[in-house]
Amino acid sequence: MSTVNQPVHILAFAGSLRRDSYNRRLLETAATVLPQQMTMTVYDSIGDIPLFNEDVEAQSSDGPEGVRRLRTAIAAADGVLIATPEYNQSLPGVLKNTIDWLSRSDADGHTVLAGKPVAMVGATPGPWGTRLAQAQLRHALTATGALALPAPMLFVRDAARVQDTESGHFDAATQKRLRAVLDALQVWIQQTQPQAGATGTVP
Repeated sequence: MSTVNQPVHILAFAGSLRRDSYNRRLLETAATVLPQQMTMTVYDSIGDIPLFNEDVEAQSSDGPEGVRRLRTAIAAADGVLIATPEYNQSLPGVLKNTIDWLSRSDADGHTVLAGKPVAMVGATPGPWGTRLAQAQLRHALTATGALALPAPMLFVRDAARVQDTESGHFDAATQKRLRAVLDALQVWIQQTQPQAGATGTVP
């Protein structure tokens, strides 16, 4: 089996469409605390994915262009990191819609999330963190066959208080917890994907 010293590349995206969302900033903070052998690309285009509709899906063997681009990006990554907000004690609709599209098979019959290691984090300005949203996300990911990282978990509450207004990055305590998630994801990738990094697109 591969060791954790082997390079891995992850794809990250936020379950919010707002450019300066707390969860987009959480991913930017994650990029500053990556493990030594990990690289990360932030994907900013889930807003290009239409509402799931089997009639729309039937118009192309690979689905809409926005779906194809995301599938390609995920397929090229060794693992995925998702940062989700929590709306009304629930998973954001735009993120659930994205997972629904990704659960569908492509023209070759492949489901891109099946067997893919995925970690999740989340930030909210409220006092309760994103526990409910992450629990629902974990449930949906499991249904797709994704390999959700069991632990550690990161629920950032009072996001405005722990975010630096100038840099947009989160504080040292949050960075430490983010690093723990990323370290665990790196090990999870190596445990579940013995060939991780061998043919990926690590810059």
